[in-house]
Amino acid sequence: MCPAWKERLDRLTPAASRRVGIVWAGRPTHNNDRWRSARLADFAPLAALPAIVFVSLQKGPAAAQAGEYFGAAPMVNVGAEIADYEDTMAILDSLDMVVTVDTSVGHVAGALGCKAIVLLARAPDWRWLLDRTDTPWYPSLRLVRQTTTGVWTDVMAKAAALVAETDA
Repeated sequence: MCPAWKERLDRLTPAASRRVGIVWAGRPTHNNDRWRSARLADFAPLAALPAIVFVSLQKGPAAAQAGEYFGAAPMVNVGAEIADYEDTMAILDSLDMVVTVDTSVGHVAGALGCKAIVLLARAPDWRWLLDRTDTPWYPSLRLVRQTTTGVWTDVMAKAAALVAETDA
């Protein structure tokens, strides 16, 4: 992987913090984007965890929400600088964990064997199967599913608990 991303993140993030990559929204033209995308503000329970630093990998129009972020965890926003999947893979390799809605970043993290939590809409893409917290395709991923369509509150609380109990 590209050592430049690791070196950059080493400079930008506190040494004692866990780096948690985040993606809160997918491509707006995706047919299920209305239900699979969250808002950055929904990640507040994760931001409240001690010794966490967010690394935003968010791309597209939703990345503008980063300018309104005032969460407890510091956030390094590198989304606009990600040119391709090679950059994405190098960044993921430099993180302790990833928390993402159902986007390509979840699939890339799973393919690389990165620790990741994928936040799923109540009616997710068929690839995630049903009634599971794991996936046979990507053993390193944990799935957290909405219980109520469009409501991320319980999903984020569960994700925060998983991040808190996961060793970096």
